[in-house]
Amino acid sequence: MGMRCLPRALRAAAAIACACAALPAASSASSTASAAISTGGAAATAAAPQPSAQKAGGSEYRAASSAGAPPVVSVLEVPRTVIAGTPPTVRLRIASARAGTVHAKVILYTTSAREPLIAINMGWVHPGRLLTVRWPRGTRLQAGSYYLAVGVHGHRTGPARVFAHASRTTQLIVTALPSVPTPVTPTPPGVPTPAQTAAMGAVFPVAGAHNFGGPENRFGAPRSGHVHEGQDVLTAEGTPVVAPLAGTVITTGYQASAAGYYAAEHAAVGLDFFFAHCEAQSLLVKAEEAVAAGQQLCSAGQTGDATAPHLHFEIWTGGWRAAGGYAIDPLPYLEAWEHAGA
Repeated sequence: MGMRCLPRALRAAAAIACACAALPAASSASSTASAAISTGGAAATAAAPQPSAQKAGGSEYRAASSAGAPPVVSVLEVPRTVIAGTPPTVRLRIASARAGTVHAKVILYTTSAREPLIAINMGWVHPGRLLTVRWPRGTRLQAGSYYLAVGVHGHRTGPARVFAHASRTTQLIVTALPSVPTPVTPTPPGVPTPAQTAAMGAVFPVAGAHNFGGPENRFGAPRSGHVHEGQDVLTAEGTPVVAPLAGTVITTGYQASAAGYYAAEHAAVGLDFFFAHCEAQSLLVKAEEAVAAGQQLCSAGQTGDATAPHLHFEIWTGGWRAAGGYAIDPLPYLEAWEHAGA
Protein backbone atom coordinates (compact mmCIF):
# COMPACT_ATOMS: atom_id res chain seq x y z
CA MET A 1 0.00 0.00 0.00
CA GLY A 2 1.53 3.33 -1.06
CA MET A 3 1.41 6.62 0.79
CA ARG A 4 -1.40 7.88 -1.48
CA CYS A 5 -3.61 4.98 -0.31
CA LEU A 6 -3.26 5.85 3.37
CA PRO A 7 -5.96 7.89 5.14
CA ARG A 8 -5.15 11.58 5.50
CA ALA A 9 -4.22 11.22 9.21
CA LEU A 10 -1.82 8.39 8.42
CA ARG A 11 -0.13 10.51 5.76
CA ALA A 12 0.24 13.19 8.38
CA ALA A 13 1.69 10.63 10.75
CA ALA A 14 4.19 9.69 8.05
CA ALA A 15 5.43 13.24 7.92
CA ILE A 16 6.11 13.41 11.60
CA ALA A 17 7.09 9.74 11.90
CA CYS A 18 8.17 8.80 15.40
CA ALA A 19 7.15 12.15 16.81
CA CYS A 20 3.63 10.71 17.11
CA ALA A 21 4.76 8.14 19.67
CA ALA A 22 3.69 10.25 22.66
CA LEU A 23 0.01 9.91 23.45
CA PRO A 24 -2.11 12.97 24.29
CA ALA A 25 -3.15 13.15 27.92
CA ALA A 26 -6.59 11.77 28.70
CA SER A 27 -7.80 15.30 29.38
CA SER A 28 -6.92 16.47 25.87
CA ALA A 29 -8.05 13.42 23.92
CA SER A 30 -11.05 13.95 21.68
CA SER A 31 -14.42 12.66 22.79
CA THR A 32 -14.44 10.32 19.83
CA ALA A 33 -11.12 8.75 20.79
CA SER A 34 -11.98 8.36 24.44
CA ALA A 35 -15.31 6.74 23.51
CA ALA A 36 -13.63 4.24 21.21
CA ILE A 37 -11.29 2.62 23.74
CA SER A 38 -11.47 2.27 27.49
CA THR A 39 -7.83 2.35 28.59
CA GLY A 40 -5.64 2.19 25.52
CA GLY A 41 -4.82 -0.37 22.89
CA ALA A 42 -2.61 -1.19 19.96
CA ALA A 43 -2.12 -3.72 17.25
CA ALA A 44 -0.05 -4.04 14.13
CA THR A 45 0.40 -3.73 10.40
CA ALA A 46 3.03 -4.68 7.88
CA ALA A 47 5.42 -3.69 5.13
CA ALA A 48 5.11 -2.72 1.49
CA PRO A 49 4.98 -6.18 -0.17
CA GLN A 50 1.83 -7.89 -1.39
CA PRO A 51 -0.11 -9.95 1.16
CA SER A 52 0.07 -13.73 1.09
CA ALA A 53 -2.95 -15.99 1.35
CA GLN A 54 -4.90 -14.95 4.40
CA LYS A 55 -5.27 -17.11 7.44
CA ALA A 56 -8.80 -18.05 8.36
CA GLY A 57 -10.41 -15.23 10.29
CA GLY A 58 -7.52 -12.79 10.04
CA SER A 59 -4.87 -11.01 8.01
CA GLU A 60 -1.30 -12.00 7.36
CA TYR A 61 1.33 -10.10 5.34
CA ARG A 62 4.69 -11.47 4.25
CA ALA A 63 7.54 -9.70 2.49
CA ALA A 64 11.15 -10.29 1.57
CA SER A 65 14.03 -7.91 2.28
CA SER A 66 16.68 -7.51 -0.42
CA ALA A 67 20.31 -6.70 0.29
CA GLY A 68 20.79 -3.04 1.13
CA ALA A 69 17.05 -2.38 1.44
CA PRO A 70 15.56 -0.71 4.52
CA PRO A 71 14.08 -3.02 7.19
CA VAL A 72 10.55 -4.23 6.49
CA VAL A 73 7.78 -5.97 8.38
CA SER A 74 8.02 -9.37 6.70
CA VAL A 75 5.21 -11.08 8.65
CA LEU A 76 2.15 -9.55 10.27
CA GLU A 77 -0.61 -11.68 11.78
CA VAL A 78 -3.76 -9.97 13.05
CA PRO A 79 -7.40 -11.13 13.16
CA ARG A 80 -9.81 -9.51 10.74
CA THR A 81 -12.53 -9.13 13.39
CA VAL A 82 -12.66 -9.51 17.17
CA ILE A 83 -15.30 -9.25 19.88
CA ALA A 84 -15.29 -6.08 21.99
CA GLY A 85 -13.27 -6.38 25.17
CA THR A 86 -9.87 -8.05 25.36
CA PRO A 87 -7.66 -6.97 22.43
CA PRO A 88 -6.50 -9.59 19.91
CA THR A 89 -3.14 -11.30 19.73
CA VAL A 90 -0.94 -9.57 17.14
CA ARG A 91 2.38 -11.02 15.95
CA LEU A 92 4.98 -9.63 13.58
CA ARG A 93 8.43 -10.38 12.22
CA ILE A 94 10.89 -7.83 10.81
CA ALA A 95 13.39 -8.54 8.05
CA SER A 96 16.59 -6.54 7.68
CA ALA A 97 19.59 -7.36 5.50
CA ARG A 98 22.01 -4.97 7.18
CA ALA A 99 20.87 -4.12 10.72
CA GLY A 100 21.43 -6.21 13.84
CA THR A 101 18.55 -4.41 15.56
CA VAL A 102 15.72 -2.26 14.27
CA HIS A 103 13.25 0.07 15.95
CA ALA A 104 9.54 -0.79 15.81
CA LYS A 105 6.40 1.06 16.81
CA VAL A 106 2.76 -0.11 16.70
CA ILE A 107 -0.07 2.43 16.45
CA LEU A 108 -3.85 2.12 16.73
CA TYR A 109 -6.14 4.57 14.91
CA THR A 110 -9.89 4.94 14.67
CA THR A 111 -11.33 4.85 11.17
CA SER A 112 -13.83 7.61 11.90
CA ALA A 113 -11.61 10.07 13.77
CA ARG A 114 -8.49 9.29 11.70
CA GLU A 115 -6.27 10.09 14.68
CA PRO A 116 -3.92 7.99 16.83
CA LEU A 117 -5.41 6.49 19.97
CA ILE A 118 -2.24 4.94 21.34
CA ALA A 119 1.29 4.06 20.27
CA ILE A 120 3.26 1.09 21.57
CA ASN A 121 7.00 1.63 21.35
CA MET A 122 8.50 -1.85 21.00
CA GLY A 123 12.02 -0.41 21.09
CA TRP A 124 15.02 -1.93 19.34
CA VAL A 125 14.28 -5.53 18.41
CA HIS A 126 16.15 -8.29 16.58
CA PRO A 127 15.08 -9.00 12.98
CA GLY A 128 13.97 -12.52 12.14
CA ARG A 129 12.19 -13.18 15.43
CA LEU A 130 8.42 -13.60 15.69
CA LEU A 131 7.34 -10.86 18.10
CA THR A 132 4.07 -10.59 20.02
CA VAL A 133 2.71 -7.10 20.58
CA ARG A 134 2.12 -6.42 24.28
CA TRP A 135 -1.00 -4.40 24.89
CA PRO A 136 -1.01 -2.11 27.94
CA ARG A 137 -2.52 -3.84 30.94
CA GLY A 138 -6.24 -3.26 31.22
CA THR A 139 -6.74 -2.42 27.54
CA ARG A 140 -10.35 -2.96 26.43
CA LEU A 141 -11.49 -2.32 22.85
CA GLN A 142 -15.00 -1.06 22.25
CA ALA A 143 -17.00 -1.87 19.13
CA GLY A 144 -15.90 0.09 16.08
CA SER A 145 -13.56 0.25 13.10
CA TYR A 146 -9.82 0.73 13.61
CA TYR A 147 -6.61 0.99 11.61
CA LEU A 148 -3.49 -0.88 12.75
CA ALA A 149 -0.08 0.42 11.69
CA VAL A 150 3.53 -0.66 12.26
CA GLY A 151 6.52 1.62 11.64
CA VAL A 152 10.06 0.22 11.45
CA HIS A 153 13.44 1.86 10.85
CA GLY A 154 17.07 0.89 11.20
CA HIS A 155 19.96 2.84 12.73
CA ARG A 156 20.65 4.71 9.49
CA THR A 157 17.06 5.33 8.48
CA GLY A 158 15.88 8.77 9.50
CA PRO A 159 12.59 9.13 11.37
CA ALA A 160 10.99 10.92 8.43
CA ARG A 161 11.34 7.74 6.35
CA VAL A 162 9.72 5.35 8.82
CA PHE A 163 6.29 5.06 7.29
CA ALA A 164 7.48 5.61 3.74
CA HIS A 165 9.70 2.53 3.84
CA ALA A 166 8.28 0.15 6.43
CA SER A 167 4.60 0.42 7.07
CA ARG A 168 1.24 -0.80 5.94
CA THR A 169 -2.19 -0.26 7.37
CA THR A 170 -4.87 -2.87 7.82
CA GLN A 171 -8.35 -2.57 9.22
CA LEU A 172 -9.48 -4.21 12.45
CA ILE A 173 -13.21 -4.52 13.05
CA VAL A 174 -14.32 -4.81 16.68
CA THR A 175 -17.87 -6.11 16.99
CA ALA A 176 -20.17 -5.63 19.96
CA LEU A 177 -20.33 -8.36 22.57
CA PRO A 178 -23.38 -10.53 21.85
CA SER A 179 -26.26 -9.78 24.16
CA VAL A 180 -26.62 -12.51 26.73
CA PRO A 181 -30.07 -12.80 28.27
CA THR A 182 -30.00 -13.11 32.02
CA PRO A 183 -31.01 -16.67 32.90
CA VAL A 184 -34.14 -16.99 34.95
CA THR A 185 -33.15 -19.31 37.76
CA PRO A 186 -36.01 -20.34 40.02
CA THR A 187 -35.16 -20.46 43.69
CA PRO A 188 -34.71 -24.14 44.58
CA PRO A 189 -37.10 -25.58 47.19
CA GLY A 190 -35.91 -24.94 50.71
CA VAL A 191 -33.59 -22.10 49.63
CA PRO A 192 -34.50 -18.60 50.86
CA THR A 193 -35.59 -16.14 48.19
CA PRO A 194 -33.84 -12.80 47.63
CA ALA A 195 -36.63 -11.01 49.52
CA GLN A 196 -36.39 -13.44 52.42
CA THR A 197 -32.62 -12.98 52.76
CA ALA A 198 -33.08 -9.20 52.65
CA ALA A 199 -35.64 -9.50 55.46
CA MET A 200 -33.05 -11.51 57.41
CA GLY A 201 -30.76 -8.49 57.30
CA ALA A 202 -28.49 -9.50 54.42
CA VAL A 203 -25.81 -6.91 53.62
CA PHE A 204 -24.61 -5.94 50.16
CA PRO A 205 -21.12 -7.52 49.80
CA VAL A 206 -19.38 -4.36 48.52
CA ALA A 207 -19.25 -1.53 51.06
CA GLY A 208 -18.79 1.34 48.61
CA ALA A 209 -19.74 2.82 45.25
CA HIS A 210 -20.27 0.12 42.64
CA ASN A 211 -22.08 -0.98 39.48
CA PHE A 212 -22.92 -4.27 37.77
CA GLY A 213 -21.07 -3.65 34.47
CA GLY A 214 -22.46 -4.93 31.17
CA PRO A 215 -23.61 -8.22 29.63
CA GLU A 216 -20.11 -9.70 29.88
CA ASN A 217 -20.26 -9.33 33.68
CA ARG A 218 -23.51 -11.26 34.07
CA PHE A 219 -24.15 -14.76 35.35
CA GLY A 220 -24.15 -17.16 32.38
CA ALA A 221 -22.04 -14.92 30.11
CA PRO A 222 -19.82 -16.96 27.75
CA ARG A 223 -16.22 -17.58 28.69
CA SER A 224 -13.49 -19.62 27.00
CA GLY A 225 -14.54 -23.23 27.63
CA HIS A 226 -17.19 -22.39 30.26
CA VAL A 227 -19.77 -19.83 31.35
CA HIS A 228 -19.56 -17.12 33.97
CA GLU A 229 -20.85 -18.57 37.25
CA GLY A 230 -21.19 -15.31 39.15
CA GLN A 231 -21.97 -11.62 38.95
CA ASP A 232 -19.23 -9.01 38.76
CA VAL A 233 -19.58 -5.97 41.00
CA LEU A 234 -17.30 -3.23 39.66
CA THR A 235 -15.82 -0.97 42.33
CA ALA A 236 -12.65 0.87 43.28
CA GLU A 237 -9.51 -0.95 44.36
CA GLY A 238 -9.48 -1.39 48.13
CA THR A 239 -13.24 -1.15 48.68
CA PRO A 240 -14.21 -3.41 51.62
CA VAL A 241 -15.79 -6.76 50.72
CA VAL A 242 -18.07 -8.03 53.49
CA ALA A 243 -20.06 -11.15 54.38
CA PRO A 244 -23.72 -10.78 53.32
CA LEU A 245 -24.96 -13.09 56.08
CA ALA A 246 -23.53 -14.71 59.17
CA GLY A 247 -21.78 -18.01 58.59
CA THR A 248 -18.46 -19.84 58.57
CA VAL A 249 -15.50 -19.40 56.22
CA ILE A 250 -15.08 -22.55 54.13
CA THR A 251 -11.67 -21.74 52.71
CA THR A 252 -9.40 -19.00 51.42
CA GLY A 253 -6.72 -19.25 48.75
CA TYR A 254 -5.05 -17.90 45.62
CA GLN A 255 -5.28 -18.78 41.92
CA ALA A 256 -2.83 -16.84 39.75
CA SER A 257 -4.66 -17.42 36.44
CA ALA A 258 -8.25 -17.47 37.71
CA ALA A 259 -9.82 -16.18 40.95
CA GLY A 260 -6.74 -14.47 42.36
CA TYR A 261 -7.09 -14.12 46.13
CA TYR A 262 -10.48 -15.52 47.19
CA ALA A 263 -12.66 -16.63 50.09
CA ALA A 264 -15.73 -18.88 50.34
CA GLU A 265 -18.36 -18.75 53.07
CA HIS A 266 -21.12 -21.13 54.16
CA ALA A 267 -24.01 -19.04 55.43
CA ALA A 268 -26.27 -20.23 58.25
CA VAL A 269 -29.31 -20.07 55.91
CA GLY A 270 -27.85 -22.80 53.69
CA LEU A 271 -26.34 -20.74 50.86
CA ASP A 272 -22.63 -20.65 50.03
CA PHE A 273 -20.93 -17.45 48.86
CA PHE A 274 -17.73 -17.09 46.82
CA PHE A 275 -15.68 -13.86 46.71
CA ALA A 276 -12.90 -13.60 44.07
CA HIS A 277 -10.18 -11.16 42.87
CA CYS A 278 -9.50 -9.76 46.35
CA GLU A 279 -6.71 -7.24 46.64
CA ALA A 280 -3.32 -8.80 47.43
CA GLN A 281 -2.58 -9.16 51.14
CA SER A 282 -6.12 -8.05 52.06
CA LEU A 283 -7.67 -11.33 53.26
CA LEU A 284 -8.74 -10.88 56.89
CA VAL A 285 -10.27 -14.31 57.56
CA LYS A 286 -9.22 -17.96 57.49
CA ALA A 287 -10.90 -21.35 57.08
CA GLU A 288 -13.39 -22.41 59.79
CA GLU A 289 -13.63 -18.88 61.18
CA ALA A 290 -17.12 -17.68 62.12
CA VAL A 291 -18.12 -14.36 60.55
CA ALA A 292 -21.01 -11.97 61.14
CA ALA A 293 -23.15 -10.25 58.54
CA GLY A 294 -21.29 -7.13 57.37
CA GLN A 295 -17.89 -8.33 58.63
CA GLN A 296 -15.06 -7.47 56.23
CA LEU A 297 -13.49 -10.47 54.51
CA CYS A 298 -11.03 -8.74 52.15
CA SER A 299 -10.75 -5.71 49.87
CA ALA A 300 -11.79 -5.53 46.21
CA GLY A 301 -8.92 -5.90 43.77
CA GLN A 302 -7.97 -7.28 40.38
CA THR A 303 -5.74 -10.24 41.22
CA GLY A 304 -5.82 -13.36 39.06
CA ASP A 305 -7.58 -13.21 35.69
CA ALA A 306 -9.02 -9.70 36.00
CA THR A 307 -8.51 -6.51 34.02
CA ALA A 308 -10.16 -4.04 36.40
CA PRO A 309 -10.93 -3.88 40.13
CA HIS A 310 -14.12 -5.75 40.99
CA LEU A 311 -15.69 -8.43 43.15
CA HIS A 312 -16.63 -11.65 41.39
CA PHE A 313 -19.50 -12.92 43.55
CA GLU A 314 -21.12 -16.37 43.37
CA ILE A 315 -24.03 -17.97 45.24
CA TRP A 316 -24.19 -21.77 45.49
CA THR A 317 -26.87 -24.13 46.70
CA GLY A 318 -26.12 -27.70 47.69
CA GLY A 319 -22.54 -26.83 48.60
CA TRP A 320 -19.83 -24.71 47.01
CA ARG A 321 -17.99 -26.87 44.46
CA ALA A 322 -19.57 -29.92 46.10
CA ALA A 323 -21.02 -32.94 44.32
CA GLY A 324 -24.61 -32.03 43.54
CA GLY A 325 -24.03 -28.35 44.28
CA TYR A 326 -24.53 -25.68 41.63
CA ALA A 327 -24.32 -21.93 41.22
CA ILE A 328 -27.45 -19.79 40.91
CA ASP A 329 -27.83 -16.27 39.52
CA PRO A 330 -26.74 -13.91 42.30
CA LEU A 331 -28.05 -10.71 40.68
CA PRO A 332 -31.61 -10.91 42.11
CA TYR A 333 -30.10 -11.33 45.58
CA LEU A 334 -27.64 -8.47 45.08
CA GLU A 335 -30.40 -6.16 43.84
CA ALA A 336 -32.62 -7.07 46.80
CA TRP A 337 -29.79 -6.42 49.27
CA GLU A 338 -28.86 -3.18 47.49
CA HIS A 339 -32.45 -1.95 47.68
CA ALA A 340 -32.81 -2.96 51.33
CA GLY A 341 -29.66 -1.06 52.26
CA ALA A 342 -30.55 2.09 50.32
